[in-house]
Amino acid sequence: MSRRSRAVSAKGVLDYRPHIARTLVMGSILNCADNSGAKKLRIIGVIGYKGRYRRVPSGCVGDRVIVSVKKGRPDLRKQVLHAIIIRQRMPYRRTDGIWVQFEDNAAIVITPEGELRGSAIKGPVAKEAAERWPRVASVASTII
Repeated sequence: MSRRSRAVSAKGVLDYRPHIARTLVMGSILNCADNSGAKKLRIIGVIGYKGRYRRVPSGCVGDRVIVSVKKGRPDLRKQVLHAIIIRQRMPYRRTDGIWVQFEDNAAIVITPEGELRGSAIKGPVAKEAAERWPRVASVASTII
């Protein structure tokens, strides 16, 4: 394992997070893959993103983002919510050599504390997102 791919968490435990191409930039439209009432989400921020001057924040599978609801129930529309990206169209390579690609870009809506707003997830969930968010893994029907 290279030095760059390792990180030590606050508890002193080695925390490995694979490098995934960050292709979902601010302004990207995502499908909402849960039954919270939202249909389309727009990324307006990426939590934990540390970039450089004038670089557009971007996210990938497993990242927590701030989204605006563009299409869905009238009481949810134009609201700013937190979400977790569970699928991305851009292919990325896992450490075992397999390339993974999904049909759409999708996220699920969560509360600021990290609880799921919906009770079910439609479609597959990337393994990277399920490993990082155990609550997502418990609700997911298919983990790829």
